Amino acid sequence: MSPVDELRTRRVVGAARAGDRDAMAELYVLHAPAVHAHVLRVLKDLDDADDVTQQVFAKLLTGLDRYRPGEAPFIVWVLRVARNTAIDHVRRARAVPVDDVDQTRARDDQGAGEVRSALRAALALLPQGQRDVLLLTHLVGLSPHEIAAVLGCSVRAVHGLHYRGRAAVRATLTDLGSAPAVARLPRTARPDRELLEVSA
Repeated sequence: MSPVDELRTRRVVGAARAGDRDAMAELYVLHAPAVHAHVLRVLKDLDDADDVTQQVFAKLLTGLDRYRPGEAPFIVWVLRVARNTAIDHVRRARAVPVDDVDQTRARDDQGAGEVRSALRAALALLPQGQRDVLLLTHLVGLSPHEIAAVLGCSVRAVHGLHYRGRAAVRATLTDLGSAPAVARLPRTARPDRELLEVSA
């Protein structure tokens, strides 16, 4: 990273520390690919790398105060955080004795893992613009106006990308058998007489 890029990053970090959500989103857009590639080298598993990348940026929401600009470039510090998070993930995975896992919980975990994998697959199939809008909305928590500022497009474009992205993800999840279930009230064969009298 050039000195100019590092100075820009430090300004963005300072704004993010002060609570600027656009700045936090910019850090995510700038550094998430490098973090993901770094933890993937440690974990050797794409799904685990996705999870740990999300954990790293969740930590940054409250942990940016620990960054000291004079000690190292921001990307070096972030990759150190990412590596430590990845190593902790490996340790936790090894710490669970297989014999102690409850069968019911194991089935639930497997089902949750399948849903996560299906969601990742659905997101991977999206065009980058749609995927960025969905992640910035549902992972980072930005509003459409904030996302428009980060991505350099109109709010109307953000709404369109969000709508098309959600529709595409829903269709893919349905095809994979992982669509969210919607509870519906049972329909009665005849209308309730008392209800008709009240509404009359």
